[in-house]
Amino acid sequence: MEPQKDYPEPRQNNSRVLLWVALLLVLLGINGVLFYLNTQKKTENEQLTTQIQAKDTKLQEQIKEYEDLKASYERQSQDLQKLGLSNDSLVARISSINADLLKLRSFKAGSFSIAEQQRFKQRALNLEGQLRKKDEQIAELRKSNENLYTETTTLKQKQNKLTDTISTIAKTNRELSDKVSMASRIQADNIRVSILTSRNKEKEDDKEEFKAKRVDRVKVSFNLARNDVSPKETKQIYMRILEPDGAALYNLSTGGGTFTVDGQEAFYTQKQDVVFDNTKQALNFIYAKGGDYKIGQHTVELYEGGALMGKTTFTLK
Repeated sequence: MEPQKDYPEPRQNNSRVLLWVALLLVLLGINGVLFYLNTQKKTENEQLTTQIQAKDTKLQEQIKEYEDLKASYERQSQDLQKLGLSNDSLVARISSINADLLKLRSFKAGSFSIAEQQRFKQRALNLEGQLRKKDEQIAELRKSNENLYTETTTLKQKQNKLTDTISTIAKTNRELSDKVSMASRIQADNIRVSILTSRNKEKEDDKEEFKAKRVDRVKVSFNLARNDVSPKETKQIYMRILEPDGAALYNLSTGGGTFTVDGQEAFYTQKQDVVFDNTKQALNFIYAKGGDYKIGQHTVELYEGGALMGKTTFTLK
């Protein structure tokens, strides 16, 4: 007996195969779509990362540019201070740059938009333009100061030379004046000392030695030497009689007083005013002490205009 054949089974198997194929195709399609979407997402992420990096790079470049601008403006401020000038507008610009730097540093990653980039870039360009103009002004000021310094230095050198010349002339004039003053000093010639006794007898000793107890008055005679330089005018002639101990005989009642010799005050015994006429005129002083004279060597000094005219000595024994 032959087995029975089931014919519907091959058709059923074909349907299963087709179903599996269809499922496989669907899965492949889904995977394809997922792969495409993942690829797109990755591309978008990469593009976004690139954009963020580009923005951050722009941001750092802008920060660096503003830092450089700040340093340049601070340098300008120092340059003006060295020139002795101040500029409030520079202080205001530096404050504005500090505010911009604070704003730039506050941007988060990727948040530095193109609009912000353009705005800060334009502000930086304006600041750079103002910086260049101010640098040109400072350069002109510095050049003017250098020219002024050169002119001042030249003037000082000329002034120093002129001062030196004036000093030299003044020194020469002083030396000439001193020479003229020295040359115009009157000298006393032929100074002679004699004594007058109480009986009005005059005694003169060749050795200039006299007995003290016989001296009532001392007479000093001399001539004014010729001097063609000294002007013909009234001269004050001073006489000093110095005792053996160096003290000057001095008494107001007998015509004594004080005068200046070498910048110091000194006592004189007598003085007289004489009109100098350059004729070798003869003069004399007669001095009465009014008391006993000391024993020893006495000195007679004659002065005119604070300068010594001549001197001599006499001795009392």
